[in-house]
Amino acid sequence: MKEPALRKVTILLPRDLVKRATAATGKGLTPTIRQGLEAVARAAAYDGLRQLRGKVRLSVAVEALRED
Repeated sequence: MKEPALRKVTILLPRDLVKRATAATGKGLTPTIRQGLEAVARAAAYDGLRQLRGKVRLSVAVEALRED
């Protein structure tokens, strides 16, 4: 499996936000920042899916799926 490309960044963050975020995750700064960025990316993907609501026709009956 190919290792993902990494990018080193320098950012300025409020100390209280860093303290609260790392306390909430129970992890160090890098994993906490990574988790936050992944949450932002997921939210954008969900917003895109929400915009499709009512615009996509499914050919499978919901009742048939529930029988499984």
